[in-house]
Amino acid sequence: MGKMSTKENKNIYQISRENMHLTRAAAAEQLYISASRIEKIENGSRPHPDEVLKMAECYRNPSLCNDYCCNLCEIGQKYVPKVEMKELSQITLEMLASLNALSKEKERLIEITVDGRITTDEIPDFLSIQKQLEKMSLVIDSLQLWIKHAMTSGEMDVSALSDWEDGAGADETVST
Repeated sequence: MGKMSTKENKNIYQISRENMHLTRAAAAEQLYISASRIEKIENGSRPHPDEVLKMAECYRNPSLCNDYCCNLCEIGQKYVPKVEMKELSQITLEMLASLNALSKEKERLIEITVDGRITTDEIPDFLSIQKQLEKMSLVIDSLQLWIKHAMTSGEMDVSALSDWEDGAGADETVST
């Protein structure tokens, strides 16, 4: 077994690999990427999207994909928001806060959009609603990232999902 790196300023790819207790050689076998290529990526060379996908799966770190899109992809830098890994309780509270804020704005959004156009006096309210929708979208992205992480790390029993997809789980719901 290889020794762990003592290098300072490790990038997200090296940290993720080491968190899985994989040497570069062991990772190379699983990823079908050469150990020298992994070393280059860990030392700052730009990975290819297919390499990031493989590493995200192998290292059980789906946030590698978001990090790549936000920081290395020209399109992603413009259109993909940075999603932070958060605790489920924090995501839930942010979701509820967003839903409450949007609930208050719902009537105004209907008033603004009912005629199919946005007048000059409606623009500030519309932009405020748009910002709230962007916050909600980011919270949803955080929840999706949490779910992917929970599934890949084994925190969530993915075998139970097939029961739900087959309809068997529907019988197990609790009535209130």
